[in-house]
Amino acid sequence: MKYAKTWLLTLAVVVFSVTAFAQHSHGAGGSMGPGVGHESAGADHGSMSGKSSTHGMTTNQILAKNTALAGKIQKLTGMPAQQACTGFKNLGQCVAAAHVSKNLGISFVCMRADMTGQAPAKGSVCPAGTGTKSMSLGKAIQTLRPTADSKAESKKAAKQADADVNESEKSS
Repeated sequence: MKYAKTWLLTLAVVVFSVTAFAQHSHGAGGSMGPGVGHESAGADHGSMSGKSSTHGMTTNQILAKNTALAGKIQKLTGMPAQQACTGFKNLGQCVAAAHVSKNLGISFVCMRADMTGQAPAKGSVCPAGTGTKSMSLGKAIQTLRPTADSKAESKKAAKQADADVNESEKSS
């Protein structure tokens, strides 16, 4: 649990720093705007608002503005980005979960359910108990794919998510 909080805080600092540097190099207002930053690790885990930490942009607003990132999420998850990211605390979590799902062949619906604490839709192929409480990316990996190296997979997905955000900023 302590590792998960440390990892989330580290991820938040890295992604926020990338966004801050991107804004400085592009003048006022980069293509995704300042709302991409992560909320603090101590944020309300049950939040459904999808609000980012700065300027009050929701995840849906960011995705509507950044169609390149929305397209990447849709390609990874097989569903519209706004639908895929519903319930996540921030956009970074959603993109990282999408990459883990694709990398390990885990159902994105099950990943989202475990990370957001929302039960998956009826008829899903998720294991019993999926979505009963919100958990970190690493814990969701451990739960859904116990044989995977959750630490390495979380780190890999975070790097892929950062790369997607950076790439989408350049193409917008």
